[in-house]
Amino acid sequence: MNLVEVGTVAFDSIETPFGKRDKVVGGAATYISLAASFFVKESGLISVIGDDFPKDMLSNMENKGIDLQGLQIKEGEKSFFWSGKYHYDMNSRDTLITDLNVLADFDPVVPTDYHNCEFLMLGNLAPSVQMSVIDQLPTRPKLVVLDTMNFWMDIALDELHAVLKKIDVLTINDEEARQLSGEHSLVKAARKICDMGPRILIVKKGEHGALLFHGDRVFFSPALPLEEVVDPTGAGDTFAGGFIGYLASTKDISFDNMKRAIIVGSAMASFACEKFGPERLLELTKDEIDTRVREFINLTEVDIELVS
Repeated sequence: MNLVEVGTVAFDSIETPFGKRDKVVGGAATYISLAASFFVKESGLISVIGDDFPKDMLSNMENKGIDLQGLQIKEGEKSFFWSGKYHYDMNSRDTLITDLNVLADFDPVVPTDYHNCEFLMLGNLAPSVQMSVIDQLPTRPKLVVLDTMNFWMDIALDELHAVLKKIDVLTINDEEARQLSGEHSLVKAARKICDMGPRILIVKKGEHGALLFHGDRVFFSPALPLEEVVDPTGAGDTFAGGFIGYLASTKDISFDNMKRAIIVGSAMASFACEKFGPERLLELTKDEIDTRVREFINLTEVDIELVS
């Protein structure tokens, strides 16, 4: 298995200024795996759900080449559930309900078929769960990417520091980068975070794009100005899925190729915002992705002649 994704497969109830949806499919691993499926023929998913999760969604995922050997189904139990309400600017939200349910005692099991994966995407989960997956792999992947959030910085900082030493790329937002590093400047924050273990930091800035830091090199990708943002819930995870999926498809982890992967991830994230839940990803075509990537390239492409 070339690519393995780890994270939540869940239900979300979402309210934005543009509408409301109750109990739509969500979860980090759902968005990551669906986004990556456009670039790799097959990937492995590690997560846990209850028997309340819709079977048709599992079939949709399998039809897109997502292997579910690592997905535990707990009979008689409920899937993870999150409910949130977005403010008008869509950059801030209030969490209304978090029901861990099956996630409360999730003990991941890495199937044998996943043991030699080259690319590992660790979606937002408890650092102890992320570490458990890493420890079960007999061979270190070519690239390990990890996503986390301020919640784990608040309650499991030591465990987070331990897992940071085991990864190559960390993806967090600007607020989380400042919290983890204790630095306001994102340049200083990147330097300090990379000293913790990851050699590369990606700072997601929502509608303001994303920054890629590697040593003294920095790359910026804008976000596509959308006429209407319906639901940004899965945008960050869709970004991660596009990023890791592109890298896994090209098998090139150079800085220049990561810049391309950032553009691809940003393009994928823009689609996720257009409808509630993963609905847009389920109907998306490769031609639409190619067109959107070209739009991103046109955002930054400029001919300029310096005048002496």
